[in-house]
Amino acid sequence: MKHTISALFIAAALAGCASVPMGDARQDAAAKTFTVPKGKSGIYIYRNEAIGGAVTMDVALDGQPLGQTSAKTFLYKEVPPGRHTVTSKAENTETLALDTKPGGVYFIWQEVKMGFIHARNKLHLVDEETGKKGVAETSLAATK
Repeated sequence: MKHTISALFIAAALAGCASVPMGDARQDAAAKTFTVPKGKSGIYIYRNEAIGGAVTMDVALDGQPLGQTSAKTFLYKEVPPGRHTVTSKAENTETLALDTKPGGVYFIWQEVKMGFIHARNKLHLVDEETGKKGVAETSLAATK
């Protein structure tokens, strides 16, 4: 029992240790202007919580790898307007479909949840105010 408790404390201490490839500061600042080129839409996927910090999650957009998230990171992609699907893999696979409009900016909060063995995730399309606040609390992860 004593060893189990010690292992839990060590795991908790390491919770913020995961890292993913990051975008540079210039890209981060540009993404946080929340503007998109004419005829495009912008999609943000963000994790603004520290929970699950030791877990990275693969994110795909329209079936193509986009990047990985960890605690306090976001991904950003400019896309043509229309129907898009975001997929996030953890212990589970979560999918969210959305229809984007020209000039529209869309925010998806990647919630980390307790899993059986690993963390699980849930994708939520959130309003602009909530999304901008969440992205402002995070740093840009590199996209593929």
